[in-house]
Amino acid sequence: MKILFYDTKKYDKESFDAALSAFPEIEIHYLDTDLSPNTARLAKGYDAICAFVSSDVGGEVVSVLAKAGIKLILMRCAGFNNVDLAACEKEGITVLRVPGYSPEAVAEHAMCLALAVNRHVHKGYIKVRENNFSLVGLTGINFHGKVAGIVGTGKIGAAMCRICHGFGMKVIAYDIYRNPDLDFVEYVDFDTLLQTSDLISLHCPLTEDNYHLICKDTIEKMKDNVVLVNTSRGALIKTEDLIWGIRNMKFFGVGLDVYEEETNNVFENREDDILETSVTSRLLSFPNVIVTSHQGFLTKEALAAISEVTLQNAMDFQNHDLKKVNIVKE
Repeated sequence: MKILFYDTKKYDKESFDAALSAFPEIEIHYLDTDLSPNTARLAKGYDAICAFVSSDVGGEVVSVLAKAGIKLILMRCAGFNNVDLAACEKEGITVLRVPGYSPEAVAEHAMCLALAVNRHVHKGYIKVRENNFSLVGLTGINFHGKVAGIVGTGKIGAAMCRICHGFGMKVIAYDIYRNPDLDFVEYVDFDTLLQTSDLISLHCPLTEDNYHLICKDTIEKMKDNVVLVNTSRGALIKTEDLIWGIRNMKFFGVGLDVYEEETNNVFENREDDILETSVTSRLLSFPNVIVTSHQGFLTKEALAAISEVTLQNAMDFQNHDLKKVNIVKE
């Protein structure tokens, strides 16, 4: 099986090359460029393509891939909101993903953001580098004894629940489906979670129903001085409303690994560019906001798991032995 790999980063190539030794039937060709209607044409002669959560797998791209003879799209991620599934079904293209590679990696990064913004690590680091050892402006709050509100208790959300529980926090959660393994978690309705949580962490997929889940209306219901963390999907939060909340002193801190405008920024070095709009720049200007570049998944263990499952998905497709949990359908 020949796979064309789009938007290759150094860590992608290293992890997939290491995993290839167990899959001698698979040949990968790596491209630096990402998917687009123009680059999709390069897939002619390949059996499958491999894309990431930031790739354009919209209707036009799917159409070009189908004309190139592609029957399989391998998503090396859990998310698939960037894939036009209706177009894939129409063209007879199977989409496979990696539903659970290392939930602890993302959950640990979520707590990392919460701790860093709470204890002003980003400010303290810069101050000490300038030989400023003053503690003014660095006062945080104890998480121990506080209430952690976890939105979504799938594998990643469950891992975050366990981390918060380990910190001595009372853990409450909101999810349509309750996780039976979390016997220490109290499930509540969404309004109750907003009104009682000192830390709110988002761990749910992006759907039509929860688009802009965090907006002015829901922000107003939150406790004052809440810490908000998002490591899921940027569009769960309406950025303009988030900025309104920050300016109105609603948040003690905000930690974002994802945000609405990230598409052109994520994984790219744009240090010499002028950003297209002011929204991202405004977020970065606030002293109580930390933004990272969609790096929650980026651990050696997670990369190894992503590589192995992605390549196994390819072999299962070829052998007509697909795992239902990995098949993406509308």
